[in-house]
Amino acid sequence: MSVFQQSHLLVLFFGWTLAVNNLVESQGNTECGGILSEPYKALPIEVNANETCTWYIEKDVDQNIRIIFSYFQFNPSSICDRENIIVYDGSSTNSSFLGQICNSHQSVPVFESSSNALTFQLSTDSTAFKRAVFVFYYFISPDSVENCGGRLQSPEGSFTSPNYPSPHPPFTYCVWHIQTEANSKINLTFSEIFVEMDENCRFDFVAIYDGVMTNTGLIKQVCGLAKPTFESSSNFMTVVLSTDYANSYRGFSAHYTSIPIPTTQPNTSLRCSSDTITVILSKSYLDSLGYNDNDLVLNDPTCRPSASNPVMFSFPFNSCGTIKETQNHTISYINTITASPAGVVITRQKRVEIVVKCIMENNSTVEVMYVTETDVTQNTSALGRYNLSMSFYESDLFSKPILDSPYYVDLNQTLYAQVTLHSSDANLLVFVDTCIASPNPNFGSPNYDLVRSGCAKDNTYVAYPVLEHYGRFRFSSFKFLRSHPTVYLHCEVLICDSNDPNSRCTNGCITRQKREISSYKWKGEAMVGPLRLKSDHSSVDRSDSAAQVYPEKSQNAPAKGLYILTSVVLVTNAILLAGLAAKRFFNWQQGYSYQKLQSY
Repeated sequence: MSVFQQSHLLVLFFGWTLAVNNLVESQGNTECGGILSEPYKALPIEVNANETCTWYIEKDVDQNIRIIFSYFQFNPSSICDRENIIVYDGSSTNSSFLGQICNSHQSVPVFESSSNALTFQLSTDSTAFKRAVFVFYYFISPDSVENCGGRLQSPEGSFTSPNYPSPHPPFTYCVWHIQTEANSKINLTFSEIFVEMDENCRFDFVAIYDGVMTNTGLIKQVCGLAKPTFESSSNFMTVVLSTDYANSYRGFSAHYTSIPIPTTQPNTSLRCSSDTITVILSKSYLDSLGYNDNDLVLNDPTCRPSASNPVMFSFPFNSCGTIKETQNHTISYINTITASPAGVVITRQKRVEIVVKCIMENNSTVEVMYVTETDVTQNTSALGRYNLSMSFYESDLFSKPILDSPYYVDLNQTLYAQVTLHSSDANLLVFVDTCIASPNPNFGSPNYDLVRSGCAKDNTYVAYPVLEHYGRFRFSSFKFLRSHPTVYLHCEVLICDSNDPNSRCTNGCITRQKREISSYKWKGEAMVGPLRLKSDHSSVDRSDSAAQVYPEKSQNAPAKGLYILTSVVLVTNAILLAGLAAKRFFNWQQGYSYQKLQSY
């Protein structure tokens, strides 16, 4: 790394440290709701379960409000109806609806009011989880025009942040829309990004979107010092630069080129993830039918495509009029894309209906698409599966997962485990049917049953009540660890429809004779581990310490001494560079502390 790069990193580090310290000192713990009248403000928000908090922003000036939710972390399994942020264009929750933010949001949400008042309300569900949100707002003149951003429509081109390579102005918000020729995609390369550093890019950031809009299709949110490269899936890409009022740096410089898309690309495709349906239709295919993206609607006509070339629909299972069907051991989610010319009473074009279906079968997902043109029907299929994860937790609150691997435990220590189903369908229950302990991740021998068919086989095993999307249990670590250095848990999980009161998930322990009468909709597997004894961890630590106290003699000893001397010299140079960087940083701050927002 060059001296120039080191000085840049030192400037970013000191700037980030000052920003975080100032934020902590000035904000503290944000209360649940309140009235805000400052011309600009940053709000780090933390809330728990079952809370509804409302913030009102208003100032007696003829200005509008721009509000940016640069970071948010909801309960990972929450659904939009139960946990969200709703933004209103006015001074109350009865004002006009501006937008909603929830767990499935795929963008950095930005809203602007039409007056000097704005309201946002944060609601959480009953799951024990610490939610974190970072909000930043500032007032802007309603007749202002920001002289940055714009449309780039050449096959290739370059663009930079305002004032580059000098520091960007505060309160900058620029949007660049890139469009290349049809049947191509975009390669975007940043020769430099140099904006304020933050672990979650809360203060200043560059956001890159795969499509024509900034409300979906986020590829990445970047900050700090970087030189990334991105590629779009179509001939549209959007780039956003957003900055706050402090720590202005060089900004960015970018160059894009167009890449031809092979004509052999399929006309249609369907993907079913754990909670989302994604349909892609090529523009050439729609052109052959005489339609475009404006002619397509789902069961809920308010749901629109998120990209136009190729045309892409992406929506959760519980939205856009999706129909849920249950039969035997399957759950299906069905929607229909209908093509008809907008505003036309009489037409001689073919009527096209595209039926998409995600069938959640035992251990897999069948994806089926029926394309009907008048009386001709085609279908395609592929395979996928529900998304399950399993983790140990610190306590029976199940709020803090254990991230260590291996997880070192004591004998007879109470362990808390949770299997999580990641799905937007709220009406699903998770039941832990069978859990087996084994010394390796491949069900090696010997093994030990904790629970089988819902019946506890270990006298310390306790299952918690069945919850939507969660299967929880606890048990005590056992002497099996004395004979084997590592232990893994393998669990079989059943997924049931919560609308079925007699499903397998609600019947608990089932004997072999009664097992046939109990129904479930889907069956999956999850694994977690390894577990190890703390005594093994201590012996490893002691061995490492002994190696440090009595190192082996080798021909590398002089090289190690030279390395230490070199490190001391580098540290001394770094301290000198830090002083110079800090001085330059404060000089920047004096020149770019505040600046009137440019016209919009």
